[in-house]
Amino acid sequence: MSMKGKTIIITGASSGIGEATAMRLAKEGVNVVLTARREEKLKELKSKIDKENGGKALVIPGDVTKKEDFKNLIDKTKKEFGSIDGLINNAGLMPLSYVKNLHTDEWDKMVDVNIKGVLNGVAAVLPTMMEQKSGNIINISSSAARKIYPGGAVYCATKSAVKMFSEGLRQELAPKFNINITSIEPGFVDTELTDTITDDEIKEDVLSNFKEMTPLQAEDIANAIYYSLSQPKRANVNDVFIMPTEQEQ
Repeated sequence: MSMKGKTIIITGASSGIGEATAMRLAKEGVNVVLTARREEKLKELKSKIDKENGGKALVIPGDVTKKEDFKNLIDKTKKEFGSIDGLINNAGLMPLSYVKNLHTDEWDKMVDVNIKGVLNGVAAVLPTMMEQKSGNIINISSSAARKIYPGGAVYCATKSAVKMFSEGLRQELAPKFNINITSIEPGFVDTELTDTITDDEIKEDVLSNFKEMTPLQAEDIANAIYYSLSQPKRANVNDVFIMPTEQEQ
């Protein structure tokens, strides 16, 4: 299915998977709406997209934990492009830590961004998509939604919530409103995500293992997202589980 002229919102678009996805979709003629807290990074991305002569890019800074920011995002998107054809809930945090170390502030942030941010995004776009009786919602979960590991208790819990929420959305929305839902579940990807880790024990125990493998690149996930979005409306890609070849679990 051609994506040209479609309008898709991408949260966490300032770097990593969000940035790569924006570039990938723009090359297909998609109007990409870029949102994140780092406005300068978004403007730099818009400049790159403009030079590609593909789709259009609209920068609307915002925080996924704030419902009023999403309202502003929806209003400006519809004013500029008239519709909302897709949402990619990409914003996320991964400050891994051992539970015994009680990094409770980081737990709260993960719940706020990884779970509530996704809920806020869906709630914001749903009225428009239900009225149109069409749309795609892509939620970035993780391989961590499938397998727990020491140090990942809270993070894995948040990503499991995203995976389960996605399937619940699909069951409720796809048959009645023609809104397709996909959970993208990558293994280790070379992005800024690990920069949020402050627990020194985790850095030594977990990150050292990742350094010995060839990780996925953000472009790999962008391609998986494009694959899911470009299917005919009769086909809902429920899950995309993608791992580095060298990652065991």
